[in-house]
Amino acid sequence: MKLNLSEIISAVNPKVLKSEENDNSFGFSTDTRTIKDNEIYIPLKGELFDGENFIEQAVEKGAAGYFTTNSNKIFNKAKYIFLVEDTKETYLKLANFYKREINPFTIAITGSSGKTTVKEMMYSVFKNAGITTKSELNHNNEIGLCQTISTLTKETKYLIVEMGMRGFGEIELLSKYCEPDIAVIVNAGTAHIGRLGSELNIAKAKFEITKYMKNKGILIAHNNELIKKINNNEHKTIYFSLEDKNLEIIEMTNEYSVFKYKDLEYKINTSGEHNIQNALSVIETGLAANLNENIIRKGLSEYKPIEKRWDIEEINGFRIINDSYNSNPESVKASLKTFLTLTPEPKTIILGDMGELGINEKEYHKQTGEFLNNYEYDYLLTLGELSKNINPKANKTIHFNNKEEIAEFIKKELPPKSNILLKASRFMKFEEIIEELKKSYDRI
Repeated sequence: MKLNLSEIISAVNPKVLKSEENDNSFGFSTDTRTIKDNEIYIPLKGELFDGENFIEQAVEKGAAGYFTTNSNKIFNKAKYIFLVEDTKETYLKLANFYKREINPFTIAITGSSGKTTVKEMMYSVFKNAGITTKSELNHNNEIGLCQTISTLTKETKYLIVEMGMRGFGEIELLSKYCEPDIAVIVNAGTAHIGRLGSELNIAKAKFEITKYMKNKGILIAHNNELIKKINNNEHKTIYFSLEDKNLEIIEMTNEYSVFKYKDLEYKINTSGEHNIQNALSVIETGLAANLNENIIRKGLSEYKPIEKRWDIEEINGFRIINDSYNSNPESVKASLKTFLTLTPEPKTIILGDMGELGINEKEYHKQTGEFLNNYEYDYLLTLGELSKNINPKANKTIHFNNKEEIAEFIKKELPPKSNILLKASRFMKFEEIIEELKKSYDRI
């Protein structure tokens, strides 16, 4: 993202404390460690840090100028000094101004679970229709939005933005500076219910994505009663779900799924009904954006799950499915259903704590145990205080104190060629179980 002086002033309307007249275009940086010549420093602030404390350092490293909320922060080596009320809002305004100049067709995605998978599927499709930029990694907040927009080029045709949230107003803010042509609500479940209090509030927070959609914007939404209840029909809405009469599931394995939708056959390189539903949201988005059906089919067939999302790995004969990128009551049940219905014997489940579930967190974990009563498997291994509440009536359930114990149990007690599912919230770091298991075999 590069803007000249007049564009910066148009975007932000700052009070200019110091300026040199020229026609240069400037880049922007929020990090003094990587700042370059001819960049303007944007000092962001958080609960535990204040980027304005590093303005002098940014200037010493060659920054052409900086934004500040303090008119007394004057460092004469800087060529440009801009006074603003809020540096994060400044970053958002700059990003929005730059995005409007490029004017890519913009797709915004949110949901309680599956939004990153949908974003990756969406990118796999749209990149075949034109140059496409997407949110990387976990860049699903305000700063991530700015960082994503800053990578746009004049040739960018499509922008795909993932929007996360922990409370009211966060998605609305992202929508304001993103201005989507199409908004996608993958689902509305119980993720972050500890912060929002109810599933209705979660649905309302997700629906903020429509607040700043363009006039002829289209909403693609899961056919969910809460979403339909909130929808005020100001925008055209296209609903999708597994219950759609146009859907026929043809084949599912642990590696891929084949289904027919609206008389066309699709294949995705991942498993589970929930991922077929994710694909439906992508198909409907592609059709709403006037993409050719063959481009949509090709893109979905090229999609590959990213790390920790149904990531299959073999270790010394054990087949491990790592689905521990994140976990909430809906996603854990979807993963369990897929694993337990499609995986051959012998099979073992390893479950960890789910986070941010509020005062009913123990009950949600207990419900997972009740869900497991409907299936057969060899072992259930649990880790974490909350996971002690996952206690099915049948089958062998063992609670562990650490990941090393789990790895040792797998090595010594599980039968050969066991299939193993790992599922937990990200803070549990279940990938360390795999690392520990690999290390234990390296020591043999």
